Amino acid sequence: DPRRAHPPALLTSPGGTASPLCWRSEWLPRAPLNVTLTVPLGKAFELVFVSLRFCSAPPASVALLKSQDHGRSWAPLGFFSSHCDLDYGRLPAPADGPAGPGPEALCFPAPQAQPDGSGLLAFSVQDSSPPGLDLDSSPVLQDWVTATDIRVVLTRPSAAGDPRDMEAIVPYSYAATDLQVGGRCKCNGHASRCLLDTQGHLICDCRHGTEGPDCSRCKPFYCDRPWQRATARESHACLACSCNGHARRCRFNMELYRLSGRRSGGVCLNCRHNTAGRHCHYCREGFYRDPGRALSDRRACRACDCHPVGAAGKTCNQTTGQCPCKDGVTGLTCNRCAPGFQQSRSPVAPCVKTPIPGPTEDSSPVQPQDCDLHCKPARGNYRISLKKFCRKDYAVQ
Repeated sequence: DPRRAHPPALLTSPGGTASPLCWRSEWLPRAPLNVTLTVPLGKAFELVFVSLRFCSAPPASVALLKSQDHGRSWAPLGFFSSHCDLDYGRLPAPADGPAGPGPEALCFPAPQAQPDGSGLLAFSVQDSSPPGLDLDSSPVLQDWVTATDIRVVLTRPSAAGDPRDMEAIVPYSYAATDLQVGGRCKCNGHASRCLLDTQGHLICDCRHGTEGPDCSRCKPFYCDRPWQRATARESHACLACSCNGHARRCRFNMELYRLSGRRSGGVCLNCRHNTAGRHCHYCREGFYRDPGRALSDRRACRACDCHPVGAAGKTCNQTTGQCPCKDGVTGLTCNRCAPGFQQSRSPVAPCVKTPIPGPTEDSSPVQPQDCDLHCKPARGNYRISLKKFCRKDYAVQ
């Protein structure tokens, strides 16, 4: 009869406390009287509290478990019992919280029955943590509150006063309603909300250059410093690598990060546009920086174009573009002979010194301006052969 059904969906139905809609377990014919409620959260959450209201007398023994791997393994979160030592082999929780430096699964008193016969189980993760422990600064606490699934195990009804004697109350059935799990999407401080992806999975709407279901890593190009969890005081955003627009990939180098004073550790990969260097900030061999263009310009590096014969190498000055010229060769690209040199046919020494003719016996110290004393004035037009034109140390006027 559907009207008499008490399915698990009633555990989270908004029936209200005045007339709650209750889930009821199957009747348990014999001990152990264990019933398990498992709540998959869909993704990792950071827990704040877990509460469960019982429609009848609350059980005398309850175990809270959590999973961080979607139900593949489980770890205790807390216990509730009227006999902690007999049920779970633990001492009752101290009033001032755990005695150790970190959070731990404690055993709290079992929930008490209310005048109407119901009861409320309320668990707060804060009760299992040492006072003063800060979530932002404590990786241990961050791990403690993280869960992908919650499991509530009801192990002993309150009607069984002694844990060793439960046969007297069988068959037995538990009834509960209003199961609540309080927490927030685990996004490590890098998102303000969670969304459903195209496959219907719950993921964080990541910011600060992070990615992943929990914003737990930096995007591929945002690795100039290591990933960190955001805090209330600092976003710890992942920074893009400084590649001047000439690379699409980079990697993180911890040694460089330390040497920089923990400011920058990104190394650009596969620099394009004829650039090179950790930040693609200088031109590769055979190119030089064009001073008229910005460093981020795709044409910021110009080819050296060093002459294959006149230059001593293919690498030019990164600032001026001057190629290394061989002896007697000049020019930005080493493409011509320097003054006082003439071209040769040797690829090793393409420019040699121009020979200077030595003095002869017929040489005279007469200077060109004294030609009038030695040259007779011409009479009419004469044709002069090459031999007469270049005669001794005189020139034809």
